[in-house]
Amino acid sequence: MATYQDRMTRFRGLLPGKADLVFIPLGTDLDYLTGIHRDIPNYGRNLHPGMWLEGAWIAPDRDPILTLPRMTAEFGAKGGSDGLDVRVLGDWDDPVVMVQGILKELGIKDGATIATSDNAEAESLMELQRLVPAARFTSATHILRALRVIKDEGEIATMREAGRITEAAFTDVLARLKIGMTELDVVAEVDYQMKRHGSLGPSFTTSLYNTGPDHPMRFGRRLETWPRVLTAPVSVLFDFGAVHDGMCYDFGRTVSFGAPSDEQVKVHRLIMDSQRAGIEALKAGATTCEQVDKIARDVIADAGYGDKFRHRLGHAIGWDVHEPPFLTKGDATPVEEGMIFTIEPSIFQDGTFSARVEDCVVARPGGGEALTTGWQDLIVVE
Repeated sequence: MATYQDRMTRFRGLLPGKADLVFIPLGTDLDYLTGIHRDIPNYGRNLHPGMWLEGAWIAPDRDPILTLPRMTAEFGAKGGSDGLDVRVLGDWDDPVVMVQGILKELGIKDGATIATSDNAEAESLMELQRLVPAARFTSATHILRALRVIKDEGEIATMREAGRITEAAFTDVLARLKIGMTELDVVAEVDYQMKRHGSLGPSFTTSLYNTGPDHPMRFGRRLETWPRVLTAPVSVLFDFGAVHDGMCYDFGRTVSFGAPSDEQVKVHRLIMDSQRAGIEALKAGATTCEQVDKIARDVIADAGYGDKFRHRLGHAIGWDVHEPPFLTKGDATPVEEGMIFTIEPSIFQDGTFSARVEDCVVARPGGGEALTTGWQDLIVVE
């Protein structure tokens, strides 16, 4: 199992010839390298003086330097900084002066290649461009991807625990479901139970995709759909995931409010058969991402529902919710052992009944290893 120091050493070993300096802001890449966990994001930004220098400065032959505004250093409660050269910017200090000193210390000349995370703030890049006018910028995330895409057994264990938290939360949600709840009641219960079981919060916005004769399909219109009362018959499709030790889970199941119709039973059986085929096809060293997608998709298409499976079969997952590569047509990436993917077939039908399932699955030589396996049968609430 790799330590954070191991990851940093391996990453720095990739830099010669690719980057003279790396600036990695607080976020996923820094979390992976140092264990400085990012927080659940806000809708609006909370700005601190000098926030654009918030992150780590990494050169191939020097120990990393972590720079933090005073507000972040004191109130952010950032773990993972042990062993790092931490420098705090006071509220009245000049961030430009601090960064100029770091650039000089690290020997960065004009014309240097500077790598930054893909999610770096534009302000950080503009300030760096001003300080190193002839700099060439490249993606640190792309360099790091070579390490991040294959999860070691420690990361897999972390994801397995995130899955355990997710399923424990779902168990308690199911015990509270009843006909007549609103969609908001259900979403709020899911988020509460994840936190109660140890998640910092949802790894992405908890979503329900509900359809039935009296429940038109309304994706992404939460203020419109949250007040809707769930009255039978309706298919309630869950999509949520917990966070554990910097890693993200993604999970889905289908619940029938009211006794299920033959159509509900049929579409649920199809998506479960499709997922099973996809899991079996996730054979490391023997298949590609697009081949796995086709094998699972054909189960639904052969039953006449191909146009109702409207999205890719899945995506890699781990430190972010959606990571490359993707289980989709056109992605010929070979499946390697240690890759983790969601396998999430669905059938979406407006005006009638839908179904979806989703688990995180580790690619193994003999086929996928699902990290969550509960509720293989259609769940019914009456």
